[in-house]
Amino acid sequence: MDLMSNAQWRARCEADGEFLLAARHWSGSFKINAGTETRRLTLVNGELIDTTTTDLSTELAYTAEKEVWRRLLMPVPERFYSDPMFNMSLNKGLTRSGDPILHAQFYPAIARAIELLKPASPEPRPEIPEPDEIETLTGHYANISINGSKHRIYFERAGQGIPLLLQHTAGCHASQWRHLMNDRRITDRFELIAYDLPFHGKSIPPVHEDWWANDYQLKGDFLRALPRTLANLLALERPVFMGCSVGGLLALDLAHKHAEDFRAVISIEGALHIGGSTESLSLLWHPQIGNQYKSRLMEGLIAPQSPKAYRKETSWVYASGWPPSFIGDLHYYTQEYDLRQKAAEIDTAQVDVHILSGEYDYSGLHELGRAAHEAIAGSTFTLMNGVGHFPMSENPAAFIDYLLPVLDRIEID
Repeated sequence: MDLMSNAQWRARCEADGEFLLAARHWSGSFKINAGTETRRLTLVNGELIDTTTTDLSTELAYTAEKEVWRRLLMPVPERFYSDPMFNMSLNKGLTRSGDPILHAQFYPAIARAIELLKPASPEPRPEIPEPDEIETLTGHYANISINGSKHRIYFERAGQGIPLLLQHTAGCHASQWRHLMNDRRITDRFELIAYDLPFHGKSIPPVHEDWWANDYQLKGDFLRALPRTLANLLALERPVFMGCSVGGLLALDLAHKHAEDFRAVISIEGALHIGGSTESLSLLWHPQIGNQYKSRLMEGLIAPQSPKAYRKETSWVYASGWPPSFIGDLHYYTQEYDLRQKAAEIDTAQVDVHILSGEYDYSGLHELGRAAHEAIAGSTFTLMNGVGHFPMSENPAAFIDYLLPVLDRIEID
């Protein structure tokens, strides 16, 4: 593998608006070690300069053998090589050095600089519906009580037929489902209801609690109660439940604990257990680190084949959220949820269970989804090639193709 010259790399960075915006205020250097070869960018207050810094306290370095860099810099990298941070976390050959806070502050610029080492290729734009029109989905607010607390919940509805409740991912909101809610192949047969958790999107925090004085943590009893309470208020008769990530775990949790309330659950990026250290998440909510770090990390969970406009839209939602909501949601995702010893108790004669896992998801690995399927007798499993952790928003066309057969089966059953 031949890396482009330092001058070529710098020129591409200087001409790239995404890199320049992400690198603003950066003073320091970023170095790549590829075997015996080295490339370096040096910046002062976001401006690239010729002089090589001698202040190693501000130098950030990524190091790997040339073969690892070759795989990372492919136009469409294979699984485990599509994102530098997740390559490192999974010990696939890349390492880093330098101040971790500085790294997090400028990771969006680092990730973009690495992308600019790849061969240039045009990114097709998603088609925009013509002509201008008003979408058919409608927004509503519901005031509901859960565990003694009153909550004002925002939700959107579209379609008619079998009710289908939709749960967004951690730290996000219901806009992730917008593509499904505008697809007639789905809405002609299903009534989609996508809600925002409290503290997310348009669902405000509870007025009668001092939430600002306490750590936000999403707990399983509350999370399981919300879709059931909303379904009761809307008089939905045994709806279908579909969720992704946190929602994917919730789908299996509901099948285990509340099978009588649902005719089917669809677990996207689901598993029986995720786990992980909460200490490793501390930089996701840090006074010196902005939301762009979290946002760019989420792009690493997206497949490289997904349209760039939708990759950026998916990460933008994360950049727009209340910072504690993401790390607080991960309490349920990583610490509380665990069905490893109980999955066999799920009765698919009472509630259908469908699990769909993305090839490029580095959080809910598709091996975990398959293991959940093997532990739940009568469940189905689909490996979604060419998509990642957010299939419904990052590549809706591909996801809907995988989803339609599942919906067909639910409709027949």
